[in-house]
Amino acid sequence: MSEDTPDNAPAPLAKATLRISDGVAKRILNRIAQGELIPGQRLPSERQLAQELDVSRVSVRTALQTLKAQGFLSSARGGGTRVVSSAGGMDDALTKMVSVKLDNLYDLAEIRIQIETWAARRAAERGNPEQIAAIGQIVSSMTKPGVDRSSNDMDFHLAIARAASSPVYMHILTTIREILHHMVKLHHSAVFPIDETLMHHHHRAIFEAIAQRQPHVAAETMRVHLKWLIDRYREIGTPLVSGP
Repeated sequence: MSEDTPDNAPAPLAKATLRISDGVAKRILNRIAQGELIPGQRLPSERQLAQELDVSRVSVRTALQTLKAQGFLSSARGGGTRVVSSAGGMDDALTKMVSVKLDNLYDLAEIRIQIETWAARRAAERGNPEQIAAIGQIVSSMTKPGVDRSSNDMDFHLAIARAASSPVYMHILTTIREILHHMVKLHHSAVFPIDETLMHHHHRAIFEAIAQRQPHVAAETMRVHLKWLIDRYREIGTPLVSGP
């Protein structure tokens, strides 16, 4: 080390590793921003990322540590790394609010109209053929005997979210995913006055509008569907039952 180099200065190799890891972090963050990596998704292993990005595992590990410190990634249960979901306590609190007061359920349902009509419109505009086909497959499976209708219903709305091709929307939806899951389960429970045939008709109409690239029709059919659900809430007159 030269006399004019501070004792605590990073060695040249360490500096190079930091520069490379910064680039790796930016590339991973760009994938999150573009929606290639979505909230809750597990990242490939360090070895796979190193091979894919043509860098050392040390650089990958340093980049992942940086993104964890910044709040974009977290350690996954059982090992590995996941994209952070912003749900957590916010989702739990929202579930409790909706569970104890009917007006809160109405508010959430009306907010869903605003954001999900936008998502349906965007899906019709930007969804790729594979994403739209996935929505169609879910709709087709809804009428099969023995299917879990609530799971299919949730998958339907998530598939539209993916087809909307908006990482921002995916993060918003992930934030309220648990309460949406409870709402969908209620829709297919014995206490809900619902016509499953009409529900399926709504879903198919939304899908067909998206598949036919009719953004305004897709948004309107989604609005009609969610408004219809609000009317069913008013018929029930009780808050959403908390928990599974």
